[in-house]
Amino acid sequence: MERKVGTVSRGIRCPIIREGDNLVDMAVTSVLEACESEGFSLRDRDVIALTESIVARAQGNYATINDIAADVKAKLGGGTVGVIFPILSRNRFAICLKGIAMGCKKIVLMLSYPSDEVGNALLTYDQLDEAGINPYSDVLTLEKYRELFGENKHEFTGVDYVAYYSDIIKEAGADVEVIFANQAKEILKYTDCVINCDIHTRVRTKRILKENGAKIVCGMDDIMTASVNGSGYNEKYGLLGSNKSTEEKIKLFPRDSQWLVEAIQKEILEKTGKHVEVMIYGDGAFKDPQGKIWELADPVVSPFYTEGLKGTPNELKLKYLADNDFKDLSGEALKNAISESIKAKSGSLVGNMASQGTTPRQLTDLIGSLCDLTSGSGDKGTPVILIQGYFDNYTN
Repeated sequence: MERKVGTVSRGIRCPIIREGDNLVDMAVTSVLEACESEGFSLRDRDVIALTESIVARAQGNYATINDIAADVKAKLGGGTVGVIFPILSRNRFAICLKGIAMGCKKIVLMLSYPSDEVGNALLTYDQLDEAGINPYSDVLTLEKYRELFGENKHEFTGVDYVAYYSDIIKEAGADVEVIFANQAKEILKYTDCVINCDIHTRVRTKRILKENGAKIVCGMDDIMTASVNGSGYNEKYGLLGSNKSTEEKIKLFPRDSQWLVEAIQKEILEKTGKHVEVMIYGDGAFKDPQGKIWELADPVVSPFYTEGLKGTPNELKLKYLADNDFKDLSGEALKNAISESIKAKSGSLVGNMASQGTTPRQLTDLIGSLCDLTSGSGDKGTPVILIQGYFDNYTN
């Protein structure tokens, strides 16, 4: 009998992961125990995915706010530093800001508006229109912002991030000045030492700042790139992808883990004879239509993955074939014709009209988003995800 189920995504319950734990053994054991418990079997090209959090935790990849402060002071001099384009997040940025401020005498905090890079809103476009403000050219002081817009709390968190970030800086012992602008070079009117905190636009922002006379420019990916006083670090992403661990400590994005995904793949093959793909994932890449928040606050969805997850989908659009190539067929004849088209596809389908409407994104971004939605970010207790049937098509 032909299979009647396509892609299935399962959250796999695991023990609580601590520093030094053997993740290869724990991930493999948890998946195989889930197979036995729930009565399903692994198949070739199944995907096993581990959330980046447990990988970094097992590595002990942590840093304190004192470590951040020391690195910031060493790299930017400890005077007046511009901190520009941070995202509005208690978990992602607030604790990093505390460490940054501890390494400076004064912070000039430049916030993008009406929202941050990932869609957290300070203001609405309707508010800007009503006030006659052009966010692409107008620079607002804190006083002007309050005069025009008053206090604005985040729709979901209820936090006034302008006041919240200002208080963090002052409590860390630094002076603070807040401005609102969307042109990176505006910060150079206040200081020539800058930390640009944007994630996906960081390379362009650094270029603009350097071209316009900045003396020192560091991205978040340039802070904590090496160990400070024995701390964790990430040589490629620095503070990007970090999360709050305690009030004094952050967990950094995992590093040096290609060996891990390959070791899990090898162990599964030895134990089951099945060739699975393995990846580490962080944030998915999707947007909330209500709050307009773009989920991807990590620098990438997947920092490490096995060879079979490279590339993009290479699929035909069934409804296109049904409505165009085989519009005069129905029933079994239609099914057979579409099946033969799928079997006959070869090479890249880029530019083929029958592939239009399929999702032109990296496999790791698509699968990582599915994993993130499956595992959630709370108390589900499923930091390992098993996806089956993702690479199936209508003929399997």
